[in-house]
Amino acid sequence: MKIGADTAPTTAICGSNPETIIVRGHDLVNDLIGHISFTDHTWLLIAGSLPTTAQRAMLDATLVAIAEHGLVPSVQTARMTLASAPEALQGAVAAGLLGCGSVILGASATAGALFAEIIAEHGASGGTLDAAVTKIVRDYRAAKRAIPGYGHPLHKEGDPRALRLLQIARTLGLYGRHCEVALAVERLLPELINRPLVMNISSAIPCVLLDAGYPLLALRGVPLLARTASLIGHLLEEQAHPIGFLMSHAASSAITYDGPAPTGFVANEN
Repeated sequence: MKIGADTAPTTAICGSNPETIIVRGHDLVNDLIGHISFTDHTWLLIAGSLPTTAQRAMLDATLVAIAEHGLVPSVQTARMTLASAPEALQGAVAAGLLGCGSVILGASATAGALFAEIIAEHGASGGTLDAAVTKIVRDYRAAKRAIPGYGHPLHKEGDPRALRLLQIARTLGLYGRHCEVALAVERLLPELINRPLVMNISSAIPCVLLDAGYPLLALRGVPLLARTASLIGHLLEEQAHPIGFLMSHAASSAITYDGPAPTGFVANEN
């Protein structure tokens, strides 16, 4: 049984023959290798064209901003996976990436979608931007959906990474509609949800990249690409300075068993 759309079986990303490898219309060997950066290549692969100087700098800045964040759950998962299967570096990297979702690293994509909804509402209604923000945020609240990309448990007065990305966008001449929307949401949240929530890195990444012309549907890949580099760094350290099993032991020590047990039983993982 045929499943899926009836489309032509083609790809515009890569093709080759015995003499030449073509990537997005460019000769890989003669035009790209040694001539462009990996950030350039990332933009080319995803957006279909080589970036401008400003686009390259903006994507570079977002990748640097989100690559490392300490021993977050995805990093712990990767390190403990490598401790259990030291021969499977690729499995440990995959385990870390599989732990990235709506809570960890996924909010950039959902915040980008939020901004797109607000811009669409603004265009359709013909009202003010504040009115469009108010309607969409209230719709999210009515549907019990979180407002993605706002609030931070540590940086309550402002995420310094977000502030820096917006500053770079202004310097590069890329500050535009999506950045305006992101800041309007931050400004209006106190009256809409009765508490202030500052922009965090997950709202800054989509607004600066969307204003730079990066595709909305590819936003989720930016934190994943950046965090892959961080995971490899952590896994190299894990091989030289293992802490995976120590983290496992720390969890056993920190969590108390409170389920059924025989009379007199006292849990003691140590």
